[in-house]
Amino acid sequence: MSGSNLVLIGGGARSGKSAYAVRRALSLGPRRVFVATAEAFDEEMRARIDAHVEERREDFTTIEAPRDLDAAVERLCAAREPVDVVVIDCLTLWLSNLLLAEVALPEIERRVERLAHTLAGAPFSVLLVTNEVGFGLVPETPLGRLFRDVAGRAHQRLSRAAREVHLAALGCVLRIKPTPVVLAEEASP
Repeated sequence: MSGSNLVLIGGGARSGKSAYAVRRALSLGPRRVFVATAEAFDEEMRARIDAHVEERREDFTTIEAPRDLDAAVERLCAAREPVDVVVIDCLTLWLSNLLLAEVALPEIERRVERLAHTLAGAPFSVLLVTNEVGFGLVPETPLGRLFRDVAGRAHQRLSRAAREVHLAALGCVLRIKPTPVVLAEEASP
């Protein structure tokens, strides 16, 4: 979709993908929103979330959408207040939250499709961060295998909707769509 403002940024844990998304968002306009999908299930995670919100406080309005990401993005698209750029961090946490809430697979697939459609037509730039989980071992548990499969299918669908796709790996962020593959930037620690 050539008219899409969606940039999909994937990679492993601590690969630099989120930092890249935030840096890029800072250059795309002053009206920035950060949509967070993490949930705090313990004090350590609550402290991480609070630290991230504080780090972004000056630069982003933060919206928490651990299970209603698709609806949150639709609300941003319909809002009267204009937005220049939205960072969503991250898709795989949202999918994990849905699976742990025992949302049925067909419903998750419907919501991924709804999200892809909304993001492809968004009136603002979108930087969607996700974890590439398909490079690892086959998970031992049925839930782990289901998560890997759901994430892989979601990545394929969102990649088709995206104008650009980036992969953070081995300290580099590579733009892999559109081709040719190029180094977007060195990832930061």
